[in-house]
Amino acid sequence: MSDLLAGIRVLESAMLLNGDTLGGHLADLGADVIKVEAPGRGDYLRYILGQVAPGRSPAHLQANRGKRSVTLDLRTPEGLEAFWKLHQTADVFIDGNRAGALDALGVGYDAQQTRKPDIVYCQYTGYGSEGPYAAIATHGRMMDALAAAFPREMGPDGFMAPAPSRDPMAGMASGGEGTAAGAIHAAFHVAAALVQRERTGQGAHIDVAGFDGVVAQAWTTATYALNQHRLTDTSTLPAMQDGEMSGARYQFYETGDGQVVLFCCIEPKFWRNFCRAIGRDDLVDTIADGHVDFGNDGDELRHELQKIFHERTLTEWMALAAEHDMALGPAYRSITEAAADPHVSGRGVIHTQEFPEIGEFTYIGEAGRVAGQPYTVQRPAPDLGQHTREILAELGYSDGEVDHLAGTSNS
Repeated sequence: MSDLLAGIRVLESAMLLNGDTLGGHLADLGADVIKVEAPGRGDYLRYILGQVAPGRSPAHLQANRGKRSVTLDLRTPEGLEAFWKLHQTADVFIDGNRAGALDALGVGYDAQQTRKPDIVYCQYTGYGSEGPYAAIATHGRMMDALAAAFPREMGPDGFMAPAPSRDPMAGMASGGEGTAAGAIHAAFHVAAALVQRERTGQGAHIDVAGFDGVVAQAWTTATYALNQHRLTDTSTLPAMQDGEMSGARYQFYETGDGQVVLFCCIEPKFWRNFCRAIGRDDLVDTIADGHVDFGNDGDELRHELQKIFHERTLTEWMALAAEHDMALGPAYRSITEAAADPHVSGRGVIHTQEFPEIGEFTYIGEAGRVAGQPYTVQRPAPDLGQHTREILAELGYSDGEVDHLAGTSNS
C-alpha cells in the first residue's frame, strides 16, 4: 500500500465484488477501511468461489485485503448507536448494497448526510442506484452483458455461443470485467470528492454503476460505434474481420520459440526502424505516406512478416525493439506466463506476500507506483468481526459492552 490516503477512514457496507473491490483500492492507498458487517453471515464472498482455507476464498483475500471487520446488528438500538458513533469518525462511506437497502435500515445517505454533512458517500452497484434497473440484483457478467461485451448467437447445439462483435475497434469487451471496471472509477471519484471536501467542507453523494465503468473503459469502441454514421473518412481505420484487426502492421505473430508478439509498427518511423533493424530495406517503402498505415488488405505482407518473426525468439525480439525503437510487445496466453516476464515481475503489480494466518498468497497490487512506497498489503482480509473488540474499544466501549454488542465474548 501507499500512504496517499493515510488518515482517511472509510466505512464499507458491502458484500461480493463491487463495494469490496472499491474498498480494497482505498485500503491500498492507505485508508483505514472498516467493513461493517451483520453478525453471523457477513460478506459471504469468504465462502464462495473456492477456498484457500475455510472462510478464505481467493476473491475475499484479494478484494478485502488491508481492511478491518466489525460486526454490528443495525436492527438493534445498541448496534445502531454504535454505528453512528463509528460514523462520526469516518470520512467516506461505501454502500455496495442494492438501491434502498440501507435506507430501509435508517442509515442511508439522507440519514448520514443529516448527521455528518461532510461525509463522502459512494454507492457502487452493478446497474446504479437510479433508473429502471436500479432495484435488480446484479452479478459481474450482467454489467458487461448490458454493455454489449458478450455478444451471443444461437449455436447448432441449441445453446447460446459467442458471436463476433458488431462494434468496431476491440469491441466492448475491452472495457474489462464489470466490478473491477466500475471500482476504479468509484475510487477516482471518492478521491476527487475528498479534495473538494478539503477545499469547501462539503461532502458528496456519488453513484457509480459497474455497467458505466465498462462503457467508460471501452470508450474507443463505444465512441466509434455511436458516431460511425458521422465519419466522412475511414481510410485511417484498421480493417476488421470477425471482430479482429486483419492488417499486417498491427497484428499478432508467432516467434521462433513458439511465443506470441503483438506487432504495432503502423507509423512510418517505427516501420522503417523495424525494416532496417532486420536488414530488410526492400520493405521500407511499402508503407504509405501519412500518419499511420495498418497494412490493410496486406495478406501477402502478413505472410512475409510471419516468416520474419519465426527467425527470432521472443526475448530476441524484445531486445531488438528496445534497441531500435520499434512498437511491439509480448502477447502471453495466460497471466501465469505473463507473471514470469522480467518486466512484469519488476513492475510489482503482481505481488506475493506471506502472513502467519494464511501463509503465502499472490495479490494483484496497485497499478500506480508511488516513489519510495513499494507495494505491500497492510493486513490480510479479515475474518468476520475479527476487529470488533479493537474498533469498539477505540470508540470508548468497555469489554462488557463489546461482549453485549458482538453477541459473543470471543469477538
